[in-house]
Amino acid sequence: MDNKKVMMITGTRKGIGYYLSEYYLDRGWFVAGCSREMSDLKHPNYFHFECDVANEAKVKQFFKETKKRFGRIDALVNNAGIASMNHILLTPLSTMERIFKTNVFGSFIFCREAGKVMQKQKFGRIINFATVATPLKLEGEAAYASSKAAIESLTQIMAREFAEFGITVNAIGPTPIETDLIKSVPKEKMAALINRQSIKRLGEFRDVSNVIDFLIQPESDFITGQTIFLGGVQ
Repeated sequence: MDNKKVMMITGTRKGIGYYLSEYYLDRGWFVAGCSREMSDLKHPNYFHFECDVANEAKVKQFFKETKKRFGRIDALVNNAGIASMNHILLTPLSTMERIFKTNVFGSFIFCREAGKVMQKQKFGRIINFATVATPLKLEGEAAYASSKAAIESLTQIMAREFAEFGITVNAIGPTPIETDLIKSVPKEKMAALINRQSIKRLGEFRDVSNVIDFLIQPESDFITGQTIFLGGVQ
């Protein structure tokens, strides 16, 4: 365990979270993952915990179990997130509340609890998930894009507050990747979105892991408070 690193990833049952879990396990990391349901990912160095990321008591228990099992947490990847496409006039308050509960409140709880662990270690890497829907100001994405705008602000402020503890806090803003998150988006809308990128293609899982690889390395200790959008989106 002395030469091993431990990564906590949220939303690991499928999609990007599942990919990242396998990717870092293959690279010798211990991974603690969570989702609302059980995962079929089986690996001797993988620990799965069932919880809603916005359930504060459950999240605290997840951290306690992870610390007990692995002894430390070197990196946190706040991947769990939900979206909904609606015109603002057709968006019920319950949708806004549900999206902010998962995307903002969940990320906040995980960052705070990770910060407590990493503060004692004098080292940590926190990666949050933003979205290109925010800078592109996508119609129909008011709830989702505004929740991720909150993540950008949270990332910047935490970067300042955590810096003295040797903890960096950054965010990655992927372009659309073929996951459940974009299944309901009409093809013409997706084509128009991709056309607004400098690099006109769908994102891939490897694009995400490439940025995370860069941000979590020890040599990236001078990079914090940044949001890196993929695809040439500005």
